[in-house]
Formats: sequence, C-alpha cells, structure tokens
Amino acid sequence: MSDAYVGGCACGAVRYEIAGDPIFQNDCQCRHCQQRSGTGHGSYLTFPNRKAVTLKGIAAQWDIAGDSGNLKRHAFCPTCGAPVYLTFAAMPDFFTIHAASLDDPGRYRPQVVTYHARAHAWDHLDPALPAFDKMPPSP
Repeated sequence: MSDAYVGGCACGAVRYEIAGDPIFQNDCQCRHCQQRSGTGHGSYLTFPNRKAVTLKGIAAQWDIAGDSGNLKRHAFCPTCGAPVYLTFAAMPDFFTIHAASLDDPGRYRPQVVTYHARAHAWDHLDPALPAFDKMPPSP
C-alpha cells in the first residue's frame, strides 16, 4: 500500500484522507464535467473502498443522473465552492475525488479519456491515452 491520498477544498473546510490506491484515473470530457470544471474536462481518481476514506468538514451535495440513468452525487465545499468528491448510487463502495483537490496533484496519473466524443477541439489531452466515446466497459 502506498501513502494515503490527502486533499480537500480550496479553503480547507472539507478534507479527506484515503488509504489505498485508486483503481481508475480518468479525464472525462462529458458536458457535466465541462460545466462543473469550467473548462474542457474533469480529472478524477476513483477508489474502490469508501470505508478507507476519512472525511472532515461537511460538504454540500447535489445529484444528477449520468448517461446511464444512475445517480451521481457531487460534493463541494459550501464556503469556497470547490468540487471535492463524487459518489455513485449504483456503485456505493466507490469514492471518486477531483484530481485538483489533492494536496499533491502530481500523484494523478490519467489512464484513459472518457466521453471523448464530447470533446472541444481546444481541449488538448495526452494523445497517448486510450480515448472512449463513453465509459469503457468494466474488465
């Protein structure tokens, strides 16, 4: 096991510490991620065990249905507005953080690009990454 992944919002009111390693790291170019990030994509690390997550502070939350129809819950700081994490009703054990919320964002290592079909021409991501028009199939 590696060092814990630690981070939080811009003002420090919402913090997390996650034991273990992510199972999926992706840049997502779906329209929801574009709107939420204010740019061409969102960057995420997904962890398999929500029980390995320690949270401090109280995040505000809002829900939206993904393309699959499954509910995604977005958590952000009610003070500074920074997005911090996501959870998924269909995958309750998973815990996903925004890469920029890490204290050390250099730990983020994208593996794939998702929803590439919705990419803007000006949003240049690593061309060596496999790109999927939607979410890739589960292994």
